[in-house]
Amino acid sequence: MNSWRTTLLILFSAFAVDGYSQDFDRPSFYAAMASDNVTQIDKQLEIVSKSSITGKEAFEGALAMKKAGLIKGAGKKLNLFKAGHKKLETALNKDAGNAEYHFLRLMIQENAPGILGYKNDLEKDSIIVVTQFKTLSPHVQQAVTDYSKNSKVIKPTDL
Repeated sequence: MNSWRTTLLILFSAFAVDGYSQDFDRPSFYAAMASDNVTQIDKQLEIVSKSSITGKEAFEGALAMKKAGLIKGAGKKLNLFKAGHKKLETALNKDAGNAEYHFLRLMIQENAPGILGYKNDLEKDSIIVVTQFKTLSPHVQQAVTDYSKNSKVIKPTDL
């Protein structure tokens, strides 16, 4: 009977660590944004949706738009992208000076297909991100630095 209880304890502990008790973590969020792994993105969407972080809509929106580029079905892709777009733009309208939100939008815009017409703010976003780079948290600075290595809009020398 003791081994049965130990097994249950281990299972519940693993569920708590891997399941719903996780808090929002920027390195994990940006790792998901950099990946093409829908499961990793879905996990971050779940974490963000259950969190109480400021600007939750910006993070949910960016993840949804990223996911839209990875799933099958034109209708599903477009609907998910539009829903994510609405959340990210709402967050930007509420806090237009937030350089991290501009970075999220920049990443999506730079990688979105041209047919979506979502590239109008690339220059504006890159200027905001570069000029406010040193005010960003170290985790976000690292994400920007990593992103800049493959970006056509922001170069490591800009930072």
